[in-house]
Amino acid sequence: MNGLNKGIRKVEIALKWDPSQPGQPPTDLDLVAATYLASDPYGDPAFVVHFDSRSPDGTIYLNRDSKDGKGFGWDEVMTAELNRLDGRYARVVVGVVIQQRSVRRTFVSVTNPGLRIREGHNDLVTDDFGSVLGSTAAAVAEFARQEDGSWDLHPGLHGFEDDPAVFTRVMGKAHQA
Repeated sequence: MNGLNKGIRKVEIALKWDPSQPGQPPTDLDLVAATYLASDPYGDPAFVVHFDSRSPDGTIYLNRDSKDGKGFGWDEVMTAELNRLDGRYARVVVGVVIQQRSVRRTFVSVTNPGLRIREGHNDLVTDDFGSVLGSTAAAVAEFARQEDGSWDLHPGLHGFEDDPAVFTRVMGKAHQA
């Protein structure tokens, strides 16, 4: 590892949105993260972290979960300690899913959505989902392990129109070369 560039070590992924209008069903967005093995970096995820779960080794976890956007500031917050993730993992793909309960929703119907990915106090990515307005879910970033063991960020939103279960199986394929 180059002493001047240690790569990305620990990131916070944060998501916010405004609550639904009075009389409307709640809007529920969820952060998800999928890890991929170095032996099959574009195959099925080795594990997926979402609400009510964390990575088996505790390196990826949800700090805050909201079902309605009524939190103060950032409604959902996930931490990924990439520097502690076992060497057999080559990729981590992070996504956002809009829960489809009583009403079908896309990002165009979410009021004031926002995404922030930061390391320490440095914002690496900010976005408002404007490029995926017709989607029900989006892959928002890929973290890739380099040959020297450091991690790089490949930002970019890729929209999907799948249900949450399908999305978590296919979200890592968006960045496939």
